[in-house]
Amino acid sequence: MMPPCSTPDGKITGTSGRGTTMAIPTPAPIATGTDPIMRVSRTCPIFLVLLLLGACASGPTFETGAVDRALTPQSVVAEPQPSNGRTVLWGGVILSTTNLKDSTRLEVLAYPLDSKALPLLDSKPLGRFMLERACYLEPADYGEGRLVSAVGPVTGIRAGRIGESDYVYPVIEARQLYLWPRDSARDQSRVIFGIGVGFGL
Repeated sequence: MMPPCSTPDGKITGTSGRGTTMAIPTPAPIATGTDPIMRVSRTCPIFLVLLLLGACASGPTFETGAVDRALTPQSVVAEPQPSNGRTVLWGGVILSTTNLKDSTRLEVLAYPLDSKALPLLDSKPLGRFMLERACYLEPADYGEGRLVSAVGPVTGIRAGRIGESDYVYPVIEARQLYLWPRDSARDQSRVIFGIGVGFGL
């Protein structure tokens, strides 16, 4: 039986990397006797800024020294031989999860990543790839629609089908794997909205 390697949301599975968190400090108390409207107008921006900082702080800490950032799923399919063994950092949306005898395989639709390795769903997809992990990943956690990011070497390509069409998938061995919290996609739109809000003090 495969050893389990599922982790809660916001954790990295692998020999390295760790989730990061940020403590939100308590705002300084406001002197009594101040006009209540003024207290609210001064305090609300502080809470919103801290909330946005807290949302931006979480994410994986991957070891990326060996990552070839020029490689994409599309470029690997175009030139598979030179890409074999090279380390990539890819991420995207899980399309399917298959538990095999000795590993788990995820089919992922790749997207560009931001500086925290979060897939940018508003960007153009970069093609599909298969991600393999030598342990059991719970499909209830690693299910369709969840976001993942992974670091690992390219191990080859595999022929498959999407509906009636043939498709060639690049395959990577996920040595570091991060399952994003379920609300990560919604957080992207909230942060964009929050940055555009202004206040007068």
